[in-house]
Amino acid sequence: MNHSQELPDYLQAFDRLVHIMDDLREKCPWDRDQTFESLRKLTIEEAYELAEAIIKKDREEIKIETGDLLLHIVFYAKLAQEENAFTLAELINTLCEKLIYRHPHVYGDVKAQTAAQVLENWEQLKLKEKNNHKKSVLSGVPSSLPAMIKAMRIQEKVSGIGFDWKQKEDVWEKIDEEIEEVKEQAAVKDDPLRQKKLETEFGDLLFAVINAARLYGVDPEIALERSNLKFMRRFTEMENMTKQGNKTLSDLSLKEMDALWEKTKENEDL
Repeated sequence: MNHSQELPDYLQAFDRLVHIMDDLREKCPWDRDQTFESLRKLTIEEAYELAEAIIKKDREEIKIETGDLLLHIVFYAKLAQEENAFTLAELINTLCEKLIYRHPHVYGDVKAQTAAQVLENWEQLKLKEKNNHKKSVLSGVPSSLPAMIKAMRIQEKVSGIGFDWKQKEDVWEKIDEEIEEVKEQAAVKDDPLRQKKLETEFGDLLFAVINAARLYGVDPEIALERSNLKFMRRFTEMENMTKQGNKTLSDLSLKEMDALWEKTKENEDL
């Protein structure tokens, strides 16, 4: 491979990647067999692996997983070029034009002093884009997103056009209201639709809690995943402490397990 020494390091590296992709597509049986459809599930998996690395704050792993995602982008561009659909250069230039168009506060005369103003401008511009004038504000939310992330994106999008709480503190009244509705439905005994209605009320409560997290600058997906990891860490420590006494957790009473749980919290604080 011949790479111009006049190119910046990152362009030399990207050029190298593109040439490697060409080689793999020509010479590797596995890479030759891939299609847009076969890569789809692998791309989703890579995105989740990157998300996990971000939660762990593992910068080395983030570098690796981000690279894997970059490979997929180059791979899709290679497949498209073979179909005469679009080239890698067209992909990149389309992105550049979109970024310039959607950042008039950087490349134009529009003023935006806060991130919230940027998001509001962003959503307004998306509605004005070609072939998008008849679409809903929510049409850009992928249907296949996990429910929690989808709820967050829905709320961000409607907030971008001004459909949001005037004061973020007002959301707590809504949460209290949803909790009461869950309790009321849970107390129902003889309604044949009780479970379906309870599911609906829990959904409304979760949606409101996610909304509160967004308003207070907390990513609910990250917050919940950190709680998951914390619970797993403490529970595993409980199991290890029990094994030292030649027992299992199922041998203990709930009171004894609660005591161990508190012990793991003490150890964590040390």
